[in-house]
Amino acid sequence: MPEAPLLHAVDLVKHFPQGGGILAKPTAWVKAVSGVSFAVHRGESFGLVGESGCGKTTIGRMLLRLTEPTSGRIEFDGQDILGLNRKEFGRLRRRMQIIFQDPYSSLDPRMTVEQIITEPLLAGRRPPRAELRKTAETLLDKVGLRGTDLDKYPHEFSGGQRQRIGIARALCVRPEMIVADEPVSALDVSIQAQVINLLQDLQQEFGLSYIFISHDLSVVKHICHRVSVMYLGSIVELAPTEVFIRSPRHPYTKGLIAAVPLPDPHRKAAPFAMEGDVPSPIDPPPGCPFHPRCRYAFDRCRMEKPSLATATEGHLVACWLNEGRGLS
Repeated sequence: MPEAPLLHAVDLVKHFPQGGGILAKPTAWVKAVSGVSFAVHRGESFGLVGESGCGKTTIGRMLLRLTEPTSGRIEFDGQDILGLNRKEFGRLRRRMQIIFQDPYSSLDPRMTVEQIITEPLLAGRRPPRAELRKTAETLLDKVGLRGTDLDKYPHEFSGGQRQRIGIARALCVRPEMIVADEPVSALDVSIQAQVINLLQDLQQEFGLSYIFISHDLSVVKHICHRVSVMYLGSIVELAPTEVFIRSPRHPYTKGLIAAVPLPDPHRKAAPFAMEGDVPSPIDPPPGCPFHPRCRYAFDRCRMEKPSLATATEGHLVACWLNEGRGLS
């Protein structure tokens, strides 16, 4: 019998109101996430990729209840977290943490590194100062910094070092799952590789599960076991990483992969390009959300929205082309 997933998101929906006021009703709704479902297993790195505005960061925040879903269900270790009150969720929240995109704005500039790293511990019991300092020193060593950095402030570090501090803070309460929201996008390419390798080492050491949010397919390819591709608030393809890179099925996925620059000047890029711009999430198109940009769209695409269906073992695609028509 397969092991139950650590996290299970079921039919998540999030709509943000636009316009209106304190007494007036909203004039429109931004449909940021539209019926997203997936599972994350223990020790797995699960990727959420897509263009800016596709809803991937909103999903990451909903999983931690930093943003409350409009509807849907989120189960962590078999427990429905949306049904918990504040105190109950506070106890569970230690088991799931987040690494933010910007390593500077996510750190309080008035706090020392020691205070930043150990702040999560103060939400529960109050350990002795010596114990807090020892914990901070140990975590700094884990992320490749020195114990002598404990009394410094965030502005005294580089971007890569600040992100390591953010990682140490996330590890402080020994979580089982970490949502990594674009954790390397603000860093230089050479530093990105170091941070990605660090995240992989920590995953092996602590048995962590990652939900890795990114728009960079080269980074996702390096760290993720499975990848889900999002477009306009919906998952359009989900597959093991090797399958995702080697044989994508959805036209949007093919377009994303074709857009990745090739490091070899003698190799020709794939002759596939997406057409047009992303539609507004306030007024998404009927049918398949990608059909206005898809060169393969036909009448059914414009009228009915496809659901995720099995293409091959472990490979799901939301595309009417997947139903017997094929896509070369």
